[in-house]
Amino acid sequence: MTQPYPKLANYAARPQHSRGRVFAETPPQFRSEYQRDRDRIVHSSAFRRLEYKTQVFVNHEGDMFRTRLTHSIEVAQIGRSIARALHLNEDLTEAIALAHDLGHTPFGHAGQDVLNECMRDYGGFEHNLQSLRVVDELEEKYAQFRGLNLTFETREGILKHCHLEKAKQLAELGERFLKRTQPGLEAQLANLADEIAYNNHDVDDGLRAGLITVEQLCEIDLFRRQFDEVKQRYPGLGGRRRVHEIIRRMINEQVSDLINHTQQNLQRHQPQSSDEVRALAQAMVCFSDAMGELNLQLKQFLRRQLYQHYRVRRMTSKAGRVIRNLFNAFMEETAMLPPEQARQCKQLEAEQGEQGRARAVADYIAGMTDRYAIIEHERIFDPSALT
Repeated sequence: MTQPYPKLANYAARPQHSRGRVFAETPPQFRSEYQRDRDRIVHSSAFRRLEYKTQVFVNHEGDMFRTRLTHSIEVAQIGRSIARALHLNEDLTEAIALAHDLGHTPFGHAGQDVLNECMRDYGGFEHNLQSLRVVDELEEKYAQFRGLNLTFETREGILKHCHLEKAKQLAELGERFLKRTQPGLEAQLANLADEIAYNNHDVDDGLRAGLITVEQLCEIDLFRRQFDEVKQRYPGLGGRRRVHEIIRRMINEQVSDLINHTQQNLQRHQPQSSDEVRALAQAMVCFSDAMGELNLQLKQFLRRQLYQHYRVRRMTSKAGRVIRNLFNAFMEETAMLPPEQARQCKQLEAEQGEQGRARAVADYIAGMTDRYAIIEHERIFDPSALT
């Protein structure tokens, strides 16, 4: 029997109580405000480009590895499951999950780190802030406003981290960083759904690529427990099916722990609204201490054995050079930018000087897919590519 849609808890976000949009709009007739947000995100150009942006492996490394797009869909699936169990707003959770990586650079975290270095003297670069910039400024679709004009609650969830100096420039959206309060529960939930998705699916991709082994992973308690259970229940199972059975059980254990511990927190604090949740000193959506330790062990393993693997380091080193070379070339000669980006660059430079020029260049590079960044690099630096 299909589980009925649960009644929203008092502390869940309700679209009729939304803090609204920067530009007022006629309410949607056949969907909620958060469904409208989700639909605008799905139809955005930035969302489509996620198909060709790296999660861990550069796009051309293989068709079976996760991209930012498949990762975002996986985060949304995990997030909706948790939201339903906690009687939170599934539509808002899904919107945040689908938008959280819209501002990510090509080449994953390596691209972000290098672009941040390039932007050090111009205000820096951080992909959460860039995701907000994408939905607030860079998407150009609607006649009445720039960006997607999303609700406050979706924008709040997109902005997971923010330096205090940046927060001061964000008005109501930056208040929680200055006052050290919390976002709504759906935002808290989407953040941890992201963590569950990338940790477990990086394990899957790392095994598929042959960079880590099952034997190595058996040193990790969270993996070993599920490995032993699968081996006992299905002694003849091997290959990809065994890996899938282990990882799905790892995800289930983390999700179950998160739901149970969050329910305990909510019962203890008894918030009666989403604003009461925001006023609390600590987050309500969190793992138990025991699961937190297991997750830390898994993260440390992935950092040591996967992200620092020499083959990944070679990829990220090459990717970093591509980003740095493009940034320096466009900063030196903005006339090499495509016409639309050149106009934006000229406008921002007139308003903000060199910092505006750098921001326009960073916007262009951050919006590139892995493939497009490589092609642009060849066009500019390969003498044989004179077209």
